Amino acid sequence: MANLTPSEAAQLGQTIEMFEVITQSQPQDYQSLEILKEAYSKLGREPDVIKTSKRIAEAYVQLGQLSSAILEYETILQHSPHDPDVLAALKSIESRANTFVASPTLPDAAPEKPGAPRAKKSTDKPVVAVDDGRQSMRKVFVDSKIISAGDFDLCWHSPDPFAPPTGVVEAFVQTLADKGIHPIEKSLKLLSDKSRFSYMPLDRYDTDLDLTRGFSAEICRRWCVLPFDKLSKTLLIATANPYNQQAFRDFKEATKFRIVWYLASPVDITKNLQKVFR
Repeated sequence: MANLTPSEAAQLGQTIEMFEVITQSQPQDYQSLEILKEAYSKLGREPDVIKTSKRIAEAYVQLGQLSSAILEYETILQHSPHDPDVLAALKSIESRANTFVASPTLPDAAPEKPGAPRAKKSTDKPVVAVDDGRQSMRKVFVDSKIISAGDFDLCWHSPDPFAPPTGVVEAFVQTLADKGIHPIEKSLKLLSDKSRFSYMPLDRYDTDLDLTRGFSAEICRRWCVLPFDKLSKTLLIATANPYNQQAFRDFKEATKFRIVWYLASPVDITKNLQKVFR
């Protein structure tokens, strides 16, 4: 085990407790399992590291990412070359790969015939400078008939990407709840199911506010996002909009760390941001 202070060990213990809950409810969340594995490693809990590695490999198998599963299993074999579970799993993957027939990928649109005149696309969407997730969120809430198109347009507000926000911009799902259109709990459950983002209960997490202070208040406020913890080279960020590509790009440019995103209550995100950026 690395030389850890009592505070660091306690923080890792809390991380393990929280991410065990997350990964039990979402066993295919290999990113959270990676964080869990690293926390165990830092505490020198090798049996738990191996156990978590197996869970990661199983998640990859369930997701059809067989090459990633093989790499994870082979990492385990470097430490335990005769592990019967791993050897059996690799044999099963080999058998599956030999019988697997890939499904053809359907094209987004039929290819144009050679020499055919290019038709004008009257349904082309206008080019937007900022992809804040509006189109994807509209599909989730309107196309699924969760809310009406009118309610969506009423509650969706795209922040000006060039004007510094004076405070935390209210998240779309919070506006829906405030106007009595759709409960926040149901909105977050829907987004978690659709996006496959794991839910992070920030109200029970010891957020690293000093870490948050190291990032742009403007970006955090504009997109209602919260960098809340860092483990080794992985940065954890909470959002209430899992489709906000601009927020993803902004943070990718702001850090060299690997980023893992989590869905969280906009109320909890806002409370923490207000503590940090007054």
